[in-house]
Amino acid sequence: MIVELISVGTEILLGNIVNTNANYLSQACAMLGMSLYYQVVVGDNPGRLLDTIKTALSRSDIIILTGGLGPTQDDLTKETTARAIGRSLCMDERSKHRILEYFNTIYKSGTYGSSDNEAGINDAVTAAYARITDNNWKQAMTIEGSLVLDNDNGTAPGYIVEDKGKLIILLPGPPNEMKPMFEAHVLPHLKKLTDRTFVSRMVKICGIGESRAETMILDLIEQQDNPTIAPYAKTGEVHIRITASAHDEEEANRLLQPVLDKLTERFGDNIYTLDEKETLESVVIKLLANRGLNLSVAESCTGGLLASRIVSIPGASMVFNTGFVTYSNEAKRKNLGVKEKTLGKYGAVSSQTVREMAEGACLATGSSVSAAITGIAGPGGGTAEKPVGLVYIACRVNGETTVRELHLKGSRDKIREQSVIYTLDLIRRCLLASDS
Repeated sequence: MIVELISVGTEILLGNIVNTNANYLSQACAMLGMSLYYQVVVGDNPGRLLDTIKTALSRSDIIILTGGLGPTQDDLTKETTARAIGRSLCMDERSKHRILEYFNTIYKSGTYGSSDNEAGINDAVTAAYARITDNNWKQAMTIEGSLVLDNDNGTAPGYIVEDKGKLIILLPGPPNEMKPMFEAHVLPHLKKLTDRTFVSRMVKICGIGESRAETMILDLIEQQDNPTIAPYAKTGEVHIRITASAHDEEEANRLLQPVLDKLTERFGDNIYTLDEKETLESVVIKLLANRGLNLSVAESCTGGLLASRIVSIPGASMVFNTGFVTYSNEAKRKNLGVKEKTLGKYGAVSSQTVREMAEGACLATGSSVSAAITGIAGPGGGTAEKPVGLVYIACRVNGETTVRELHLKGSRDKIREQSVIYTLDLIRRCLLASDS
């Protein structure tokens, strides 16, 4: 079956927001074994949207539209879809009731005031109804003959419409509404349309570049059939997705295992996880927690980016102690105890300085593990001896300090991001090495 994605919204078309919905839905459709041939972005223009829907219906079996289901005048996806297939709109009483409940909950929660007695609650319902502007009821209108999908995270329902052998799916634009709705309602519906089961595993690698990683598995890629192997380049990482199709999950897993074993053998400890949902920082946190260790970090050129990545993970408070941003030499001396002699002789960007930063972070906080970064992120500040992209990273575990010198390329932001990734990977490797 051929799937087409239509992302509706002038803000997407103009690049004001990133189209993460298309990325998510593309992967979901691939996992279902469906052929995604077209992705289209169209602005909030009824004429162009109508043409886009008609074109999609002429060449694709399943059309998934995201966005344009809200209450405002430029939210026209539902109306235009109905026009494209010659259907009328009618009021869906369930959706109307859910919208009322949504506003009533907001009112009682205190957004518009609250009441704590029975009469007050009745008044709150009346008040909530009164506060709903007429354009909100637009969201309760449904395409004739469609299946309405409840939205548990907002007010705009979604819809599944069948027309002349085609399946049209309408989903709200906000990702925090679209994804739960897709997983709860659309995914089970689409799974019924195929007799195949698709199982996928992700091998996440750090410390090896994309070209080298591909070379290491080129024979597997050239021989691939089922499972398929697809490498993806990420900043500082390479992800390899293996996907097998079979009549059931057990058979698909059986097909996956030999390929997974070969990748594990070839990449060894460069693999940091086989869990698609895990990130490098979440793996580091898990390693620290399992060993009962805590971490402090000292950053110069990354300016807190490493600490930010770590604390973005739930549960980081169990292992994260302190983060230092020591951008100036004075801060390195004052907060981390970096020797003035070291800075004078070797400079702030040196293996000697980063070593003392890591050691000073442990000493200042009592942490069992520390990491440090110093470098030249650019675009200026580089010299012939110390060019832009020269970065030193260090990790100290159980009294042993490991230092690495990096030569990175790219923009200032990319160099900073790569520095953080390589430092997280260094922490991971040092923790694993400390077990041996």
